[in-house]
This record gives sequence, structure tokens and C-alpha cells, in this order.
Amino acid sequence: MAGIGTFTFTAPLWRYPGADGWHFVSLPAEISADISDVSAGTRRGFGSVRVTVTVGATSWRTSLFPDNRTGAYLLPVKKAVRLAEHLETGDDVRAQLQVADL
Repeated sequence: MAGIGTFTFTAPLWRYPGADGWHFVSLPAEISADISDVSAGTRRGFGSVRVTVTVGATSWRTSLFPDNRTGAYLLPVKKAVRLAEHLETGDDVRAQLQVADL
């Protein structure tokens, strides 16, 4: 953890089954627990947490969503980011994120 609310991790990119083809990275369990702790007062609908993310040279704002099945937070990775950073399903994604609104 670089500072309160700042996290760096590497995890594989995966595609949610279905017609829409959403792509996600599941955050590691320890980082998910830390984010849950620091975002307790700032969570939005469905338990989402607003963040700013940087992958490679690309930064964007999005929300993390809790995965009730695993307890991890899920980071959606939009198509523009995947194209800009040449990411495909199964690739390891190194990301830095900052929890917003702390």
C-alpha cells in the first residue's frame, strides 16, 4: 500500500460470460479487504467504490464492485483501455488504483 487508499497489484484479465462481454480483474483478497476497510463511509449503490485507476499509460475513473461469491472487488476494464494497453483475456494486468472520496 503506497498511501492510504492507494493500492498496486497484478492480476489476470477475465471476461464475464455473456453477450455483453464485460472484462474484469479480480483484486487480490488482502487488497479487497483493505479497500473495504478504507471505503466504509464512501461506498455507493451495490457496495461499489469509486476509484481512479492507472494501467500502463492509461488512467480512468470507474467503480469497483464487490463479488459476493468470492468476497473480492472486481475492476471493470473497458474496451478503450484494453485496446490502448494491448490487453487480452488471460493477460496479467498491473494496476494502481486510488480510492476516491477519502
